[in-house]
Amino acid sequence: MAAESQPEVPLAVRLPSTEKPLTVLHVSLYHPTQDPDTFANVPPKLQHDTNPLLVGRGPDAHLQLRLPCLSRRHLSLEPYREKGGTPLAFCLKALSRKGCVWVNGLTLRFLEQVPLSVVNRVAFSGIQMVVRIERGTSLEAFVCCFHLSSSPLIHRPQAEETDEWESKPQEQPPPSSGQRAPDHRGLLHGPSHPSPGGGTETQLQKEPSESMLC
Repeated sequence: MAAESQPEVPLAVRLPSTEKPLTVLHVSLYHPTQDPDTFANVPPKLQHDTNPLLVGRGPDAHLQLRLPCLSRRHLSLEPYREKGGTPLAFCLKALSRKGCVWVNGLTLRFLEQVPLSVVNRVAFSGIQMVVRIERGTSLEAFVCCFHLSSSPLIHRPQAEETDEWESKPQEQPPPSSGQRAPDHRGLLHGPSHPSPGGGTETQLQKEPSESMLC
């Protein structure tokens, strides 16, 4: 007697799921003018591959901000794999020749970069940005969720709302407070070692009351 034929089972049911959770970057944004046009092109959510995520005013920027003082490519968030590490790690790289980027107490100029920690305070051209990293296990992509804040995210003593304050004399941080990129072997994107300048320490003023977009 012939064996009964088994019903066809979809491949997705027969095979266990190999999908891994993505790393999520929660990015809060604030600008003192509260001009809605500044963030008009900010999406609620953006899934990105392991190429650098560009921030600027140019049409090729993945996070496009409408500010005339911004460079077309002002900075980038760049994923990489740490040696022996499984989750994606990130560094922030300054791409503007005409403006500084201030990150966690360090001042970055053109092509300087610094690795990011779990919570990061960033300021450039009057924009305040806080990046919180929620680790996932996927090495193929990551997700950015963008939030708009109605109140300041960062308090910088004696700082102004533009990068002009960076040219004022500042106390250089002690050697122990500086950060350097680790020796990234097996990088998805190979950032060079940063040589950031000094900066004033930031303090997170309070958790922002955000207008959640995702």
